[in-house]
Amino acid sequence: NLLARTSALENVELPLLYSKVKSRERRARAKAALEAVGLANRLDHYPNQLSGGQQQRVAIARALVNNPKILLADEPTGNLDSKTSIEVMGIFQVLNAEQGITVLLVTHEHDIAEYATRVVSFRDGRVKADHPVTRRRDAATELAAFLAQRDDEERTA
Repeated sequence: NLLARTSALENVELPLLYSKVKSRERRARAKAALEAVGLANRLDHYPNQLSGGQQQRVAIARALVNNPKILLADEPTGNLDSKTSIEVMGIFQVLNAEQGITVLLVTHEHDIAEYATRVVSFRDGRVKADHPVTRRRDAATELAAFLAQRDDEERTA
């Protein structure tokens, strides 16, 4: 939940206010977190000026600003279109690969779960299955294919 009356940058800075981080460092860390999710050009935009996917990325940046070891994501693609869902999963894959952040993702979407390295399924509060993903989806590859297909469709239309 982003604060409607604060910019993307201010929304990301918020957790650092509670940690009493000095203003200059707070701003630098918030900018770096927004850059990490591809929103360096939207620092001064308010939530109502951002798409749903951009708002989700601001929320991810806010979660990253304190340099967590584990990121908990509850249905992060639930309200997003296909392209934006792939982009968000790409952010998680990059954070895991490049920064070593463990992403614990809760989803009801089986195709989204395939971006993970391991899937634990629950039913009635009990573990139903726990297995590695054998055919892991790569967000960068899928996004490129998605965009190429969309371009082909536009050319033939």
